[in-house]
Amino acid sequence: MTNKGLLRGVVLSTLALLLAGCAIPRGAALQSEVVGIRPVTGEITLDPNGGYAVYPVTSESLPVIAQWPAITLENDSSRLSWLRRQPQTPSVIIAAGDTVNVTVWDNGQNSLLVGEGGRLAQLQGVVVSPSGTLNLPYLGDVEVGGLSTDAARTRIEQLYAQTLPSVQVQMNVTPGRSNAVNLVSGMNAPGIYPMVDRDMTVLAAISQAGGVAPTLVNPQVRLMRGSNVYGIQLSRLLAEPALDTTLRGGDRIMVMPESRSFLSLGATGQQARIVFPEEKVTALGAISLMGGVSAERADLSGILVLRNYAANAVRADGTSGPPNQRMIFALDLTSADGLFSAGQFQIMPNDVVYGTESPLTSTRTVIGMIGSLVGVANSVQ
Repeated sequence: MTNKGLLRGVVLSTLALLLAGCAIPRGAALQSEVVGIRPVTGEITLDPNGGYAVYPVTSESLPVIAQWPAITLENDSSRLSWLRRQPQTPSVIIAAGDTVNVTVWDNGQNSLLVGEGGRLAQLQGVVVSPSGTLNLPYLGDVEVGGLSTDAARTRIEQLYAQTLPSVQVQMNVTPGRSNAVNLVSGMNAPGIYPMVDRDMTVLAAISQAGGVAPTLVNPQVRLMRGSNVYGIQLSRLLAEPALDTTLRGGDRIMVMPESRSFLSLGATGQQARIVFPEEKVTALGAISLMGGVSAERADLSGILVLRNYAANAVRADGTSGPPNQRMIFALDLTSADGLFSAGQFQIMPNDVVYGTESPLTSTRTVIGMIGSLVGVANSVQ
């Protein structure tokens, strides 16, 4: 053997030993490494050690999974009730604390209220008492709380007409705090806003406050009325006019960002916590939100969704609930059924969407390294 051949053999042997002793770098685990057991299509496969269960997502399994309890966070809109719209007449309803200006016109001679030579008497800045009454000259306390402006004006005019036949009454109302709504946060101009009429709605109030802050992702509306809290997603409120509920004096409104999110890991487009941009997110939608999967590394037949259920949701039969608290849902995006099923499978808050690495990635890496070794050996003169 020539010196050149001997040297080439030594180089190849040395580099081969180095290759054998090195672990091949990877950005994600293989499906077999994560799961450890082979998923069986249409069946729930239990880990022998009881640590988790694997369920392939298919057209057969989707109806079963749909019966399992949904995972919600404590402040989810889905856990809160909401009030439907109840249209009211577009007039102000007088409440305690409102300020009322009353103008009384009387053309009669020797009017007790207007005085000699006068035509009108102005009663400015009269505040509605806590009991809902106005104290007016010659009438005393007049009940106006709960009445519209027109109804209150008519009542006062009728009472004065008993002694002043030619009287006419005009009045306007400035709402007080009990006839206003407090727009607390999440809007461009939060503050206390008077109710211009009794048919003021949630969306009208938010509009008065300059709309929702543009930085909020999938805004959530909270309505606090007394000790009760109601919640709904803004997108749903906009889509269903019947849900644009009518406000009452003293109501408080908050708009807050979406609190639900899922985690994207492995051979995916990004490693990040991603906020739900809408009410429901499917597995396909989640993959799109995380920038897809790595074309060079990902195993399209091994997209996994890892989910933790509450202990009281577990059911031994796996029908009305998961058979284990720790569930791994396996998605196969290489088949038509797998793709359609992924488009229906709902992602839950705090799910982990994990893109496993294709076994071919390691094979290609080894082949590439071998090629590099041969090139180094051939370069030896």
